[in-house]
Amino acid sequence: MSSRNFNGQKGLFDKRLNIELESSAPLAERMRPDKLEDFVGQEEVIGLGSPLRRAIEEDRLVSIILWGPPGSGKTTLARIIARMTRSHFVSFSAVVSGIPVLKKVIKEAIDRRKYNLQRTILFVDEIHRFNKTQQDAFLPYVENGTIILIGATTENPSFEVNSPLLSRSTVYVLKPLSRDDLKKIIERALRDKQKGLGRYKIKIEPQALDYMVDMAGGDARVALNILELSFFNARKGNSAHITSSVVARVIQKRVLRYDKAGEEHYNLISAFHKSMRDSDPDACVYWLVRMLEAGEDPLYIARRMVRFASEDIGNADPGALQIAVAAMQAVQFLGMPEANLALCQAATYLACAPKSNTLYRAYLKAKEDIEKTGSLPVPLIMRNAPTPLMEKIGYGRGYRYAHDFPEGYVKQQHLPPELEGRVYYEPTEHGYEKHIKRRMEKLRKMDKD
Repeated sequence: MSSRNFNGQKGLFDKRLNIELESSAPLAERMRPDKLEDFVGQEEVIGLGSPLRRAIEEDRLVSIILWGPPGSGKTTLARIIARMTRSHFVSFSAVVSGIPVLKKVIKEAIDRRKYNLQRTILFVDEIHRFNKTQQDAFLPYVENGTIILIGATTENPSFEVNSPLLSRSTVYVLKPLSRDDLKKIIERALRDKQKGLGRYKIKIEPQALDYMVDMAGGDARVALNILELSFFNARKGNSAHITSSVVARVIQKRVLRYDKAGEEHYNLISAFHKSMRDSDPDACVYWLVRMLEAGEDPLYIARRMVRFASEDIGNADPGALQIAVAAMQAVQFLGMPEANLALCQAATYLACAPKSNTLYRAYLKAKEDIEKTGSLPVPLIMRNAPTPLMEKIGYGRGYRYAHDFPEGYVKQQHLPPELEGRVYYEPTEHGYEKHIKRRMEKLRKMDKD
């Protein structure tokens, strides 16, 4: 009798324990969907009738790479595949697991295939953290079909995944979730009584919901974390009233997504450079502030502006280089954040300056000739003759001093004979270069006369 009571109490205790453990998991983890019908967003990749969705539903998946920012659904999609497939599913983290564990997984996959039991799907989270040797370890088994790979990465697989492995996989690009997607996810969490917050009486102001969505930056996990923290901060018993001020208290400051060693680093500096080139000061200020607030090295930005001043402006505004160098010196002298306005001043000046890439083109043309003709000797007329022997064999013979002539200009052989007449620098009509162009035209006319 007592035994039956004890067992019954134990069963009730286990059930309660499981409920408590489940409810103690973060809201973002509890609300992770477990079927395709509940998956929000990424319609182009996983929508009805899409090739990937059909492959999952028909259990004929081939190796794939899921590339997208955090919180876009890569791991969730992999877990849904695990539930739906008849294959043996193995989850593997590139952060905590190494070659020995991988070899064990592959051996088990080989045995499973040998006895015609099941295919093996290997999910490798953060596959970009594997080095070339580690990726090479499972390449042959992907190639011969022993394992079907699902790789998840936040980094561009073109750079982070071996070419042979990449060529044997289909890459699916997941985008940051839209505002509407994030609202659906938050509202579902507010309604769900079993896994979400639906058992509480929660009132959330529309402005607070918009604020959460804005601050989540397309990341479902961040959106649900903000919701959960806002609920805890506003909770009074079984209810909560979430306002914009509650959300602001929870967030304090948005953490900008930025990896100084990853693709986003190059995306932002590219947008900054192209905004200046296209003479859009507003856009260049935006991208500059994005980089600085995310922790980019200000000297890196300053160096890029110094390069830009010569590459995209050049002699159209000779002062641009001085402005850019001055900004770089201000960063070195003042440090951050005091030098942020110096960088902003330089960036807007460069964006508004007249543009010319003639210096860049001149350099490339001269480089091309040098690659074709090699190290041509300097014409004798251009050489100094510091010794009697050098003077005797013709060094400097016939050289004419430019300041002895009108306009301080004289026509003589400066280039090697093989390149005589070549034109590398061709000034434009932009900014100060039009004055340079007029002068060069005048000097060339003097040659003809």
